Amino acid sequence: MLLKCRYLSQFSISELSKNAVSISSAIEKCPFMAHARRTLASTSTPLDHSIRNCPRSETDNLVPFNCTDTIDCPFFKQVENLKLNKIIRKRSEHNLVEHHNHNESKLRLNLHRQKRKLHENSDLFDYEKFFNQKIDDKKKDGSYRYFKKVIRHAETFPRIQEYAEENVKDITIWCSNDYLGLGRHPYVQSKVTEAVWKYGAGSGGTRNISGSSPLHYKLEEELARLHQKESALLFTSCYVANDTTLYTLARMLPKCHILSDEGNHASMIQGIRNSGIPKTIFKHNDCEHLESLLQKLPTDDPKIVAFESVHSMDGSICDLHRMCDITHKYGGIAFIDEVHAVGLYGETGAGIGERDSALEKMDIITGTLGKAFGNIGGYIAASSNLIDTVRSFGSGFIFTTSLPPSVLTGSMASIEISRSDEGRELRAKHQLYARIVKERLIRVGFPVMNSPSHIVPVMVGDVKAAGEICDRLLNDHGIYIQSINYPTVAKGEERLRIVPNPHHTMEMIDNLVHGLTDAWTKTGLRLNKMKF
Repeated sequence: MLLKCRYLSQFSISELSKNAVSISSAIEKCPFMAHARRTLASTSTPLDHSIRNCPRSETDNLVPFNCTDTIDCPFFKQVENLKLNKIIRKRSEHNLVEHHNHNESKLRLNLHRQKRKLHENSDLFDYEKFFNQKIDDKKKDGSYRYFKKVIRHAETFPRIQEYAEENVKDITIWCSNDYLGLGRHPYVQSKVTEAVWKYGAGSGGTRNISGSSPLHYKLEEELARLHQKESALLFTSCYVANDTTLYTLARMLPKCHILSDEGNHASMIQGIRNSGIPKTIFKHNDCEHLESLLQKLPTDDPKIVAFESVHSMDGSICDLHRMCDITHKYGGIAFIDEVHAVGLYGETGAGIGERDSALEKMDIITGTLGKAFGNIGGYIAASSNLIDTVRSFGSGFIFTTSLPPSVLTGSMASIEISRSDEGRELRAKHQLYARIVKERLIRVGFPVMNSPSHIVPVMVGDVKAAGEICDRLLNDHGIYIQSINYPTVAKGEERLRIVPNPHHTMEMIDNLVHGLTDAWTKTGLRLNKMKF
């Protein structure tokens, strides 16, 4: 009779025999087995039938005996002081694992069958086939992105390490956006680690729900002061800052029209597109074209003119005064992305606006904490009313977790350095090395694009050749430069984007020129050496 119990049948005869006395007394406390024993003693009803048909009232609404998903007996576990308890626990744990594995196997089999049926039915859309085809297309045209697995150590930057399969290789990086190396500055590091130990890792919420600390307000005040604006607002990245601000303002302003530079970053394009409001594209940094377009729009309608001060991929710098003057002449507001200028230009590192004494003409400034300041995050700086409007209506600000304390203190430390003599020395050395690299490459015959900024773009014009050059540089010379392809730049305008750092050395520059010359020629490209 004991073996008719699905729970006790899990145990061997020897295990049951050793504990027969305690089990026998425990059976009387089980509504199913007790009912079965009474029925068996008084009738000829089959035992299995008796167990399955135990009256509901006797079970006191506990788990029914014939529940196949129940591994543990709900009645037997209530019996105290049974020697079999340890065996029961161990066996139950073992059965639970087997039960889980069995169900998992069945689930995988069912999913496989469903997937096969899905493929066999031509009327249903094949998602996996679609995704696979899209990826194959990118691989065939050479624009598929393979991420280099690298890690940097604060003590050795810009010497870093590449992790390729199981091999670790020391290399020199020439494409980092930590432009001044402040991400590894001892003072910045100390402020970051101090904040982690004092405040913890995260902020704990959105700005509206427990995620606004005194540190957030203090950093926003510092950023507003840096750009000589009334207020500033922090975002998790400048992508989010650009997207959210342009979308929010464009949707709110009545009859708004946006004029966007054709070279604008994807974050600005995204915000403009999502807003759904009328937009016009003007030629890159072309003041005449911008003015001709503004002349066609009603003067009293709101207009936002959006552009970058330093272009991220060609290194060009806009005529900031003239762009702002034209914008205001026709009743617009100027939205300027200073992401690749903040920390790098101006007396205190406030960007091109400070360098060119044009801060008062810039209505909205967007910047990043993730490049020259060596941390992560973005922000906007503008009038108090405009900032409060974005703070109150911008979903990209409202519905996301705020920046953690370590980023806030680290960023404030970087701004402090940027305002100091050390910051000015770093900027001067940074600009010097950028000029030296450009001159050296031009002298050898590389097609260096005309760039007045710290960015050194070398035009290749072929996606496969650009990738091959970078692979040769890394594999043969231990130099890491990332090729820039579509959609970051237009097809046919693939390039190398070289970014000198004040922590590079003249020896590193020599190695760069030598390695790039070797990789370039072995790829089959020609150099046009200048004659002096």
